[in-house]
Amino acid sequence: MVESAMLKDFKEFALKGNVLDMAVGIVIGAAFTAVVNSLVADVITPPLALIQPDAKTFDDFNLALGGGTVIKLGSFINHVIQFTIVAFAIFLVVRAVNRLRQPAPVVPTRECPYCITAISPKATRCPHCTSELPSA
Repeated sequence: MVESAMLKDFKEFALKGNVLDMAVGIVIGAAFTAVVNSLVADVITPPLALIQPDAKTFDDFNLALGGGTVIKLGSFINHVIQFTIVAFAIFLVVRAVNRLRQPAPVVPTRECPYCITAISPKATRCPHCTSELPSA
C-alpha cells in the first residue's frame, strides 16, 4: 500500500517519543483532574455548605443581588480550590523532574584570536574564519 507523503510525515511525528509522552501526560492529567474534582466536590466543600442552611452542596452557595441576579460564589470557590490543587501538584512534579535532570556537560573551548569564535582547544584552523591557529 502506498502512503502519501503527508501520512508518512504524520506517522513519524505521532510516533516520536515526545508526542507519546505528551499524550500519556494528557490522559493522566485528565484522570488526576477528575480525582481532584471529586475530592473538592465530595470531601472538602460539603462541610462548607453548612454556612448556608438551604444549600445542599457548596456549589449551591449563592449571593442573591436582587432582580434575579445571583453570584455563584460556591461554584467559583470550588473551581479555585481545584485549580490550586492541580497547580500545586504540577509544581511538585516539575520540581522533582528538574532535580533529576543532569546539568549539560561543559565542553572546553578557546577563542579564535582573529574572529573571537569559540572553538575546540584541539583545533588547528578556525571553522568560522578558516584562519590557521597558533598551537595551544
